[in-house]
Amino acid sequence: MRTITAVLVLLALAGVASADVSGVYDVKFEEVSTNCQSPLKYPHGKITVQVKGTTLIVDIDRTPRMHGVPAKNNKISAKSKLSATMVEGMLGVFSVAGKVTPEGQLSLVMVGEYSAAGKPLCTQSWNVIGPRGAAAPKK
Repeated sequence: MRTITAVLVLLALAGVASADVSGVYDVKFEEVSTNCQSPLKYPHGKITVQVKGTTLIVDIDRTPRMHGVPAKNNKISAKSKLSATMVEGMLGVFSVAGKVTPEGQLSLVMVGEYSAAGKPLCTQSWNVIGPRGAAAPKK
């Protein structure tokens, strides 16, 4: 009986250590820095975070999808491949790092590194914050 109780306690603790950050977050983007002539603007919007097996996916409208590895303690870290941006002819690599509080508040730093014709152009960063609004859609 003690063995069963110990296993149940360990399973419960494991669930807490690797809490699910999946969800749709209602966020605002606050630009922190830029050295871009025409910086990208992000309106108030939604971010979808999904965990599929061993992959973390961060999806932001009009931004290349970012992938990472799910981390313990509600931390998020993901990066996109070089892809097209909202500006014609400009490519970008985007990355996010941050966490989700136990109350469901998302707090990330997002960085965009832009290039055109194979040459670096500029870099831009934002603080991204907002509450979880809904569970992530299942695909």
